Amino acid sequence: MYMVLESGSSLRCAAKILSFLGAELGLEQSSPDFSTGRNWLLRLGFWELNRPKEKADDWILMIDHSIQIGTVKCLVILGVRMDRLQFGRALRHEDMELISLEPMTNSNKATVSVCLEEAAQKIGTPRLILTDHGADLQGGVDIFRRKHPETDEVYDIKHKAACLLKSFLMADPQWKKYASKAGMTKLSLIQTEMAPLSPANQRSKSRFMNLANLVKWGLNILEIMDNPAHIAKLNFSMEHFLEKLGWLTEFREALDVWMTYHNLISTTIDFVRNRGLYLGAGLDLEKELPESTGKAGELREKLIEFVKRESSKARFGERLPGTTEVLESCFGKLKTLEKDQSKSGFTGMILSLGAIVSKWTIENIREALEQCKGENVLNWISEKIGQTIQSKRKEAFGLLGATKTG
Repeated sequence: MYMVLESGSSLRCAAKILSFLGAELGLEQSSPDFSTGRNWLLRLGFWELNRPKEKADDWILMIDHSIQIGTVKCLVILGVRMDRLQFGRALRHEDMELISLEPMTNSNKATVSVCLEEAAQKIGTPRLILTDHGADLQGGVDIFRRKHPETDEVYDIKHKAACLLKSFLMADPQWKKYASKAGMTKLSLIQTEMAPLSPANQRSKSRFMNLANLVKWGLNILEIMDNPAHIAKLNFSMEHFLEKLGWLTEFREALDVWMTYHNLISTTIDFVRNRGLYLGAGLDLEKELPESTGKAGELREKLIEFVKRESSKARFGERLPGTTEVLESCFGKLKTLEKDQSKSGFTGMILSLGAIVSKWTIENIREALEQCKGENVLNWISEKIGQTIQSKRKEAFGLLGATKTG
């Protein structure tokens, strides 16, 4: 389990390692098959999902969807008690508890609000809910809060910052031109001796978060260009270098502005990630962010205004988390566990989210495996997942084979 969850090993790799170690120690019969490891992982996840949680009024919930191919979305709710928050560092997987895990084909504000009500039945009315303001999520939270006005809602700082960044870049005609030229430059360099100087791949999703890599690349190339000795040391001719990369000089001033955008956003996210939201957080952030002019100054003011507004929801003496990064990180680890399977729709592996979070000890692992049997997992998968896309694919192409045979 620790090799898989903490070291990023695949289930098959972990089984092979244990087999090798067992052979070296003369314990060949003690190493489990990879399918046994998968079974244990899902049983731990099922136990974490269904074990009784403490009822209290200081729960903080993070809610989001995990999406793969097909019509199913999986609604995930993680929770953490406020008295267990440790500010000064980012939230970790082990800090969180799995409250709800609900695959659904019809996700809308009504179904989301129902899931929140069911979560409240388990843990009590939460103090706070964090979301990325997705339409169905936000609608569900709004319905829930009308019934439970004591629950506050906070907008994830990273998504807010991405939206602000998008608005600033979309209003800048130079950005689209720069990103397009960078993409074409990569294609022109990757099969040449200048391939080491090509820009990084641009993300297809959340492409406005490409900013840092693209801007740093441009600034680095300009720095090399300004020092002909560097170009000579790299064994590139100045003529060839300028032919491929000379266009960057057009964007020298814009690159400085865009890097300021990045630094402002990065500082703000880091501030909220580690220090949380509290009364006066906006004023403290204002001291952290360097004075800026022009569009960068506008972005700085919008970031400060946002943090002031969200931190005003904290009560005296409270520090609230302001980002759902830990939940997104769990989704990332789940995809690592699933590997290529993550491109083929949800399977029972979604239950491993329960094993990814919480703090595991020998004692609660033993308790989980004793209380949760493989049959419990199979029943949950049958009820919640049903026939997987992989199974339907095999069935569909199997019919072709049967037709040919007939």
